[in-house]
Amino acid sequence: MSTDKINLAQTSVMLVDDQPASLELLASVVQGFGVKEQVKCTSARAAVEALQRRQVDLILVDCIMPEMDGYDFVRWLRREAPNAVRYTPAILILGHAAKSRVEGGRDAGASFILAKPLTPGVLLKRIQWLGTEERAFVDSDVYIGPDRRVRCYGPPPGQDGRRDGDLTGDLGEPVGGNMDQSEIDMMMKPARVSL
Repeated sequence: MSTDKINLAQTSVMLVDDQPASLELLASVVQGFGVKEQVKCTSARAAVEALQRRQVDLILVDCIMPEMDGYDFVRWLRREAPNAVRYTPAILILGHAAKSRVEGGRDAGASFILAKPLTPGVLLKRIQWLGTEERAFVDSDVYIGPDRRVRCYGPPPGQDGRRDGDLTGDLGEPVGGNMDQSEIDMMMKPARVSL
């Protein structure tokens, strides 16, 4: 384990979730990381309105919400948001980590995707990865988001993966098999390929 300290006291984080209990849980987690400035939104529409007026350093958004879901929000962020916020790192949080849903989040332009139940340790590692990665953004007709032309074969050296399965029965039926966090990370984290 690294002995480096992370100071997120000057970081502003937007939290987007239509479930009040989940929103407060996320707020408690990021507050535990030292984040003092939180912008809490109970809908993706409210988050869109807030981002029209201000910038944030990081966005954590739930996938399933009424009216505008997390996928649509990330697509809006990458394609229609003001230039000052278009490239803000966005972590999409999924209740079901079926491959089709992970691919949908990746293709919408999410910086990372995390599966529920969310643990503070996993979230903090992804925030660390975002702080140290040097991934360029692709801006094309069919995709806007972190460069996907490269792949990674797991988390950075010295970082553990995640558990094999985390789906509980009360979340409903998934579409396809549930991916574990290390499989999701392999789809999201870049590494070198020959072009």
